[in-house]
Amino acid sequence: MSQQQISLKTFDCTTTRVPNLFASMVFSNKVMKERLPKETYKALKRTIDQGKSLDKSIADVVANAMKDWAVEKGATHFTHWFQPMTGITAEKHDSFISPDGNGGVIMEFSGKELIKGEPDASSFPSGGLRATFEARGYTAWDPSSYAFIKDNTLCIPTVFCSYGGEALDKKTPLLRSMEAINKQALRILRLFGHTNVTKVNTTVGTEQEYFLIDRKVYEQREDLLLCDRTLFGAKTSKGQELEDHYFGVIKPRVAKFMKDLDEELWKLGILAKTKHNEVAPAQHELAPIFTSSNIATDHNQLTMEIMQKVASSHGLACLLHEKPFEGVNGSGKHNNWSISTDTGINLLEPGESPSDNAQFLLFLTAVIEAVNEYQDLLRVSVATPSNDHRLGANEAPPAIVSVFLGDELTSILESIEQNSDYNQKDKEVFKVGVHILPRFPKDTTDRNRTSPFAFTGNKFEFRMPGSSLSASGPNIVLNTIVAEELCKYADVLEKADDFNDALQKLIKSSIVKNKRIIFNGNNYSEQWVEEAKQRGLSNLKTTADALPAFIAPNSIELFTKHKVFTQAELHSRYEILMESYSKKIHIEASTMIDMVNLKILPQVSSYVQSLTQTSINKKTLSQNINCDYEMKQITTLSDKTSQAFIEVQKLKIELNTAQQISDITKQALYYKDVILPDMNSLRSVVDEMESNCSSDYWPYPNYTKLLYSVY
Repeated sequence: MSQQQISLKTFDCTTTRVPNLFASMVFSNKVMKERLPKETYKALKRTIDQGKSLDKSIADVVANAMKDWAVEKGATHFTHWFQPMTGITAEKHDSFISPDGNGGVIMEFSGKELIKGEPDASSFPSGGLRATFEARGYTAWDPSSYAFIKDNTLCIPTVFCSYGGEALDKKTPLLRSMEAINKQALRILRLFGHTNVTKVNTTVGTEQEYFLIDRKVYEQREDLLLCDRTLFGAKTSKGQELEDHYFGVIKPRVAKFMKDLDEELWKLGILAKTKHNEVAPAQHELAPIFTSSNIATDHNQLTMEIMQKVASSHGLACLLHEKPFEGVNGSGKHNNWSISTDTGINLLEPGESPSDNAQFLLFLTAVIEAVNEYQDLLRVSVATPSNDHRLGANEAPPAIVSVFLGDELTSILESIEQNSDYNQKDKEVFKVGVHILPRFPKDTTDRNRTSPFAFTGNKFEFRMPGSSLSASGPNIVLNTIVAEELCKYADVLEKADDFNDALQKLIKSSIVKNKRIIFNGNNYSEQWVEEAKQRGLSNLKTTADALPAFIAPNSIELFTKHKVFTQAELHSRYEILMESYSKKIHIEASTMIDMVNLKILPQVSSYVQSLTQTSINKKTLSQNINCDYEMKQITTLSDKTSQAFIEVQKLKIELNTAQQISDITKQALYYKDVILPDMNSLRSVVDEMESNCSSDYWPYPNYTKLLYSVY
């Protein structure tokens, strides 16, 4: 057989295998259509597409078909798969077995079990929404996200709420925010004559960055095991200076991991599309195809979980922390966000006709106004102690929120503001108006990787979210703030006697009012920091600084108006996030103390003792032998061990003080203003010790081993 024939055979096999593999573990629309009675399928589709309630008798039929399909696939258990406020997913598994009355069992699954569960919820964070002794929580099936099989368990995506109905999870408010923007966008589209549109949905594609290191090396570092990042580590001789890792040839071991990861994700219907090496050594990225916000969030949670499982099976550790290694780039989760109708129209697509342009410009200005008015909320949506290490470095957007539009779109908005003609080189001159708006091709300007919120052709790329973050938070905020601006616009336009005139005035006034948020330059520059301050833009550098904006009066008014959060739910999340901030820093500081006391100081002291003995031995041989090296190292390391010991004692006292502070806001600020700086001081001392200590004595794998151990 010729090489060409072999290649063709392999290609033909792949073209049939991948489609057959894709969504093979998902109770998808295709599976439902095949397995459900016709009327049952129609009823379930109405529930999914229109939000109609599902009759219990229908639920029983769906549950039975779902169980039969799952059992055929090897499933023995089911679970309500939900996303509590921990930021990760949760599961409680129940088997399908029921006694048959004859000493055996049968496999059963009822509509009641499908629709609702009652997990013990006492240990999940609630932020004061309920007392610890009120353990009962409820999970309710979310039929808009397909059930799937994972680890021989049928997983049913669900929301999670308290006995009183308050949301205890991240999915419920996301679904509410999707309803909010759907409602307001439909009002706008009706004014443009789109009577055939019945639903508007936000779509998301989440680019996921991550690090892969050898698992044996990973397991030798307490800081990685307990904190997901290195708390100590002297800079390696080679980092990312040569930029040779970015888009470079994928190492064989990593390629095998990526192949298995793709297949596991494809089985679950996750549209994993792109994979490549990122900038930092040992850093990589996976990007999926767009899907609805709800499903994209579910898929991203699964992606992070499966990344770590597949990595472990390859003897690797997958690190999702935003900044696992000091001195090299951290990892983000770029949230590509857009708005589409059920008729296939992308509302952020510039379009080819003048009327499309008018509609596009209205939605565009609504997004710009939303970002300008609620910039603090967007910062809050990505606020975690781990992301604080990444934002503002020369690898990620700063904590200042701004919008990148590119030269062409910016010029068009300026021409509308100034009532001037828009001149496009080598093309016809257009007069700006409602009916005679310029046609312009999409994505005609370069991508701005420094911008936190950039327009990229027919979507916005929100680059601030961190790699470990649930995608729900940023999308809840994006959906809600844009819904609010669309609501304001609809209120004006619905009352207008002359729609076209009102539309033109509305677009122009919005451009004038919100142009301060538009910035097409280098967001990394010091000049931008100063300019942003002059423009009146906020710069909330840490999570502790940002979180109060979540419960500010205008935030409460916004979220309660659109029924995304109640006031109690907002305060509960503020409390949870503030407590989490303090707890994570406390764990890191405690880990640093243990690493220094139990391993680093004893080992360095042993090395100093060895140097001392070497010096003595040399002098015993001859008083004329030079011991400058040993004496210099002994002096340097003795000084550093003393400094480290003092810093550790200081940190211990401060941790005890922090624990005595009962007010969660004051406690978080203490961790930010006192403990974090002293942690940095301790790290500086220890990293200098590592640079002067023999690798035979240093107790932990260094950065070279961590970053270059995978081939």
